[in-house]
Amino acid sequence: MRRGDGKLSHDLLPGEKGPQDACGVFGVWAPGEEVAKLTYFGLYALQHRGQESAGIAVSDGGQVTVIKDLGLVSHVFNEQMLQSLSGQHAIGHTRYSTTGLSHWANSQPLVRRRNGDVIALGHNGNLVNTTQLRDELKRQGVRFNGTTDTEVITALIAHEAEGDLLGAVRKAVGKIRGAFSAAVMSGDAVVGFRDPYGVRPLCLGDYEGNPVISSETSGLDIIGARFVREIQPGEIVIADSEHGLRSERVELAGARPALCIFEFIYFARPDSVMYGKTLHAVRQEMGRHLWREAPVEADLVIPVPDTGMPAAIGCAAESGIPYTEGLIKNRYVHRTFIQPDDRLRQMGIRMKLNPLTSVIKGKRLVVVDDSIVRGNTTRRLVRMLFDAGAAEVHLRISAPAIKWPCFYGIDMATRDELIAARMSADEVRDHVGATSLHYLTLDGLQASTGLPRTQFCRACFDGDYPIAAPEEYAMCKMRFERDAAKTCDP
Repeated sequence: MRRGDGKLSHDLLPGEKGPQDACGVFGVWAPGEEVAKLTYFGLYALQHRGQESAGIAVSDGGQVTVIKDLGLVSHVFNEQMLQSLSGQHAIGHTRYSTTGLSHWANSQPLVRRRNGDVIALGHNGNLVNTTQLRDELKRQGVRFNGTTDTEVITALIAHEAEGDLLGAVRKAVGKIRGAFSAAVMSGDAVVGFRDPYGVRPLCLGDYEGNPVISSETSGLDIIGARFVREIQPGEIVIADSEHGLRSERVELAGARPALCIFEFIYFARPDSVMYGKTLHAVRQEMGRHLWREAPVEADLVIPVPDTGMPAAIGCAAESGIPYTEGLIKNRYVHRTFIQPDDRLRQMGIRMKLNPLTSVIKGKRLVVVDDSIVRGNTTRRLVRMLFDAGAAEVHLRISAPAIKWPCFYGIDMATRDELIAARMSADEVRDHVGATSLHYLTLDGLQASTGLPRTQFCRACFDGDYPIAAPEEYAMCKMRFERDAAKTCDP
């Protein structure tokens, strides 16, 4: 089911939720092990990165078999399916769409034939030269069935007829521009690769002496794999029966490390580790900095669950103000396709969050959340807290004000939808009805990570894009799936 604009309604109030990352990828080379089950559990740990579709591709050393569908990992797969996917290596994918319509053809892994073999690929991120590459491939006779940049990457690798899979990936990485971490497999190899800027995360693990790749360390933890290291920006790792595990790097002039800083703020699981930092601890430090930057007289610190919890804990610890749950989250609500009218919109947010009136009535609240994008949901949240009897609502946001769109895999395409791009902090405060509002500063955010700013992409906050995108890209990104849908081959 799709909305009129072709996208799934991911939340209760479509178009009014927080930023969303693209996808999670997982891969394992483990002859003699139940690789499909290992991949299933790996994807289960990466479910937060995408809830639209899930898929697993498995090879027995020759034939590649793929099962994928729309829905959560636990809905797509059952014991019987996993038993049927026997083999020695596998890749998996869980998807949230930023480029490409939400239908089955765009679920991943995607499959193409290459030199008589079959390759399957799953991708996290967004390219900035998708249209150009797609047009070039179509002129060379390549047919397309979907509307994703992932299909373009897959076709590019498959179309490179000369050399082995590693060589084809190497050439593809030299042509594609943007943010990407991906897992690709053939009948006899698994490859993981990451863009030269390292915008989207990817790590390497070891399971009983066998290599594993995962978007986050949480995907390794769940199967009992040992974290080995981050896969470096521009690095390609490959595992096969002939050479075991090996790697190489593709250098790009002018490229610098630029991990999306939203991984630290919001995207990645709090129990994941990136650049040697446990994200739960980093997010607590964000809360500490929030309080140092903007203290206020208050009675309670409450989080907006779940992503606001670590920062709220840090804020409470630094301030000495009691921390408590004041909002209860319904964790069984994933998405709805029912569009609420004006009378029902406040009920919509209550389907996800309900205030503990007995806790917050008459209290001055410090309410900690991870970000404000459009402001509509925040406005309804503040109103709900006041309606429940809160005396004051002081919003503390553990991300700086989002003023610029993202072209690298976050679902924010234009400046028009970003409230902080057109309003000052005071104006946003008045718009949402809060008693006070403070965004964490960029300096406070950077200090919380304990890492230099040169490690991150912070473009959504400061407009400094590490990867150049055409000026018309925001429009092009929207046009791509429309035009691609018209020209897909039957």
